[in-house]
Amino acid sequence: MDLRVFTEPQQGATYDTLLRVAKTAEELGYDAFFRSDHYLHMGDVDGLPGPTDAWITLAGIARETSRIRLGTLMTAGTFRLPGVLAIQVAQVDQMSGGRVELGLGSGWYEDEHKAYGIPFPKEKFGRLEEQLAIVTGLWQTPVGERFDYDGTFYRLQDSPALPKPAQAKVPVLIGGHGAKRTPALAARYADEFNIPFASVEDSERQFGRVRAAAEEHGREGDDLVYSNALVACVGRNDAEVKRRADAIGREVDELKANGLAGSPAEVVEKLGRYAAVGSTRVYFQMLDLDDLDHLELIAAEVMPQVA
Repeated sequence: MDLRVFTEPQQGATYDTLLRVAKTAEELGYDAFFRSDHYLHMGDVDGLPGPTDAWITLAGIARETSRIRLGTLMTAGTFRLPGVLAIQVAQVDQMSGGRVELGLGSGWYEDEHKAYGIPFPKEKFGRLEEQLAIVTGLWQTPVGERFDYDGTFYRLQDSPALPKPAQAKVPVLIGGHGAKRTPALAARYADEFNIPFASVEDSERQFGRVRAAAEEHGREGDDLVYSNALVACVGRNDAEVKRRADAIGREVDELKANGLAGSPAEVVEKLGRYAAVGSTRVYFQMLDLDDLDHLELIAAEVMPQVA
C-alpha cells in the first residue's frame, strides 16, 4: 500500500510550510505530496496568512524535490479553463522531471467563488466531462498535429496542443461518492479512483461501481488504482493521540470512527480493512502542518507494516 501526504493549505499555511512538509515527506519515504485546491478556509479557523494557489505551489516544490510525486485532490474545474490547465500541469510536470498527477473535480465550495469573483456555474458536472476530454486530448495529440473540440461549454480551434508533459501519460485522478455519473466518468478518463473520507463499507461499494463501469467501457477493473483519503491522528500513546486531536479541533472517538486515528497498531489494522476491499493507496490528511513528528511516527511505525 502506498502512503501519501495530503494537505489542506487553505486552513492556514505558507508556501514555506508546505515546502517543509513536502521535503520531509520525501526524506521519510512517502510516495507523494498532494494538496487541496481551495481559496477560502473552512470552519472555525482564520486561514492566515491566506490562500496559496495549488499549481504555483506545486511548481515551486517541483524544483525543490527530486523523487516524491506531486498532485492535487482535487483541482477545481471552476477555477481554470481546460486549455490553460493543460498548459499549467504540463509545465509543472516538465519542471518536476515527470512526477505530476492531476486530480480534477467539478468544484463545490460556492463561498470561495463569491469571495474571489470566480463564476460558479450551475452545470458543473457537464463542464468537468468536457474539461477531462480537452486536457487529455491536448496531451495525447501528437506533436505537429492539431486539436479541435466543439462542446457545449468549451470550443478549441486549431490548437497546436503544446506544451507536452514530461510523462507520456500524466496520471488522472477522479473521485467522489456519486453512484452513476462519477463511476462512468472514471471509467472513461481515470488512472486512479479516489474516495474521500469514506468508511470501509462505502469504499467497497463505490469501488465496485467503478469496476463495473470500467468493464462496461471495455477496460479491466484492475486498470485503475483505487485509493482513500482519510484524516490522520496517530500517537505513540493515548495522551499523544489526544494532543493531536485537540490541535486540529477534533474528538478522538470521532477520528477513530471516521479516520486513521489511534496507535500505529490500530492504524495498521484499519488500513488492512481498506486493503481488503481493494484500496492500494491512502492519502493521510495532515491538518497540523507544523507537527513533522507526526509524519515521522507514521513513516517509522506504520509504513513498514503496510508497504
